[in-house]
Formats: sequence, structure tokens, C-alpha cells
Amino acid sequence: MDLGLSEEQELLKNAARDFLEKECPETLVREMEEDEKGYSPTLWKKMAEQGWQGLLIPDQYGGAGFGFLDLIILIEEFGRALVPGPFISTQVGGVLPLLEGGTEQQKKYALPRIASGDTIWTLAFTEPSARFDAEGVSLEVKEAGDDLVLNGTKLFIRDANVADYMTVVGRRPGTKGEQGIEMVIVDAKTAGISQTQLKTIAADKQAEVKFENVRVPKASIIAGGWAAFQKVQRKATVIECAYLVGLAQMDFEISVQYAKDRIQFGRPIGSFQAIQHKAADMVTDVDGARFIMYRAAWSVDEDEADADLNVHMAKAWCSEATRRVVAHGQQIHGGIGFTKDYKIQLYFRRQKAAELAWGDADYHRELVADELKV
Repeated sequence: MDLGLSEEQELLKNAARDFLEKECPETLVREMEEDEKGYSPTLWKKMAEQGWQGLLIPDQYGGAGFGFLDLIILIEEFGRALVPGPFISTQVGGVLPLLEGGTEQQKKYALPRIASGDTIWTLAFTEPSARFDAEGVSLEVKEAGDDLVLNGTKLFIRDANVADYMTVVGRRPGTKGEQGIEMVIVDAKTAGISQTQLKTIAADKQAEVKFENVRVPKASIIAGGWAAFQKVQRKATVIECAYLVGLAQMDFEISVQYAKDRIQFGRPIGSFQAIQHKAADMVTDVDGARFIMYRAAWSVDEDEADADLNVHMAKAWCSEATRRVVAHGQQIHGGIGFTKDYKIQLYFRRQKAAELAWGDADYHRELVADELKV
């Protein structure tokens, strides 16, 4: 395993950082928290022109044909800049499922539209059961002639308010466990779909989405069932880890700079041992999180036998390590770090959202124990 970046990956990373520093400043992040859509169509179009929406999509479908590790590098920069909008939702809800189990017809229709930035997707998986395993899926997918009829409720669905399509994870009637799980493409404007927007600590766009006798063609099924969805799920979990690493890195840099600039008792507060220890803990956690995240990403990309174990370890560690980082950042800033006037609170709030996405540290530690058979 070589965790060093190639020349092409370094160019991607540097180009993404330069672009986002210019096009996604703090002011835009703050504006999008108050915006009804939660994203800037102008920025979305510019990202599509960079080829980012189609980064994973093969060139025959209008994409760039890059690999999963390249996407992880980009997502880390997204975490650093706190990029608002449905980019991750579209990758996780559209690109990954279609590449994993989509038919040729589905790919030819959807992937070019995603790559061009014309279509936004999201994934509708989590339910009020608050589980991330197959047992937590109860939304019914029932056959009715040439159609499927969907009934149930999905919760905490990201960017559903702007999504053109959803990949809905549901269950065939009378099935249990991993049997009978289906991924279904649903036009978000289909009759019978209703949404309720939720207030979140991160001020991002999440919704409760209800499906009441929603009819879609049988051709909307993405093949592979639960086995295919598990592959999507573990990549999505690593994506969340990458976002956390980028977020924590920037939080660390902001806090260290503040410690150098803030004068108290006639000297920079960074000269005090207590602050120095916090900074040392922060950089240790950030670098440790980055290593374990890239180890998991490489393992998933190579489809190694221990990929699931590596993903669970990465999410458990990144969730807690980045929480410690943003907490230290707040403490270094003191009381002002909790006010909206300072940028640091943005990172604190976004960390909590990403920490809980796809399961928190306790959840993944249990899965690590399961993998170890202890």
C-alpha cells in the first residue's frame, strides 16, 4: 500500500483547493445556511465545468473516469472548505449505486446528466428505526403489474429538497434481514412523495420523506440488492471520513493561527503550555485520522477481504478524533469560538453532522468487534 499521492492526484488536490478558496469563501457557506435550496447553482455549474460531478463516471458516459481514491482527495478538500450543496448526495445516491448495479440503459440515461451537472440525486436509506443495517429497512416495495408501489418513511435524507431523483432502499413484502432488499430509482416529483424539512445543528438540508403509493416502473430497480448496497454504504462511509479529515485539518490551521495572533498577558496565547498541548493533540488526531481514512479508502478501492474492518475502524476513529479537534479549537478561541461571528463554529457544527452520518463511533466499534469475532 502506497499512501503517497501521484503527480496527477497532487494536481487535483491543489487545483481543488485553489478553486474552492476562490469560489467557496466563508461568506457563501454562511449564505447557504439561510438559503432555501442550500446550494449555489452558479458554484454547482462551475464544479461541473471542472469535471467533478463526473469524476468517478467512465468517459463513455461523459465522465472523467477517475478512481475512488481521487474522489476521496476531492472530498477532503470539500471538508476543508465546508462546501454546501448536494455534491456528496449525488455521488452517494446516484453515481455509486448506478456504477455498482445499474443497467446499461440506466447508466446511459443518468450518468451523462450527472456528469454535466444537470441532475441532482440523493440516497433515501435511513428510517425512523435509526439503524444502518438491513433490519432497519421497512419501506415496502410491492409489485403491481408492470410497476412497483412504494410505501414508507425515510428520515434525515440529505438534499431531498433539490434532488431530481432518489435512490430509495426498500424491502419486498414478507421478507426479512438482507433478503428482499431493493434499490429503486424514483423521480423526486412522482405523485405520493411528500417532504418535511428538518432543523439540524449543521444548518444543512435534511428532510423526512414520505412515500404513499408511489408508483415507478419495474425497470427502475438497480440490481444487486443488499450486497450491492453494502458496497455503496462502505464507500459512502469512507467519503464521510474524508470530509471529516478535511474539516479537522482546517479547524486545526485556523486555531493555530489564532493562537499565534491572540495576545494575552503581553504575549501570544500560543506561547502558553496549555495551548501548545491542545495544538499538539489536534495535529496528532488529524494526521492519525488521515492515515486510517486513506487506509480504508485504499482497502475499499482494492476490494480487500478486510475492507469492512478497515472502514469500521476508520469511521470510529475519525468520528471521535475530529470531535476532539473541533472541541480543542473552540477552547483555544475561548468564548468567542462559540459565537457565529467566528468561522470556527461552522466547523464545530458540521463535524457533529458528519460524525453521526453512517453511524457514530460506538456503532462502528461494535462492528469492529464483530469483525474480530470477539
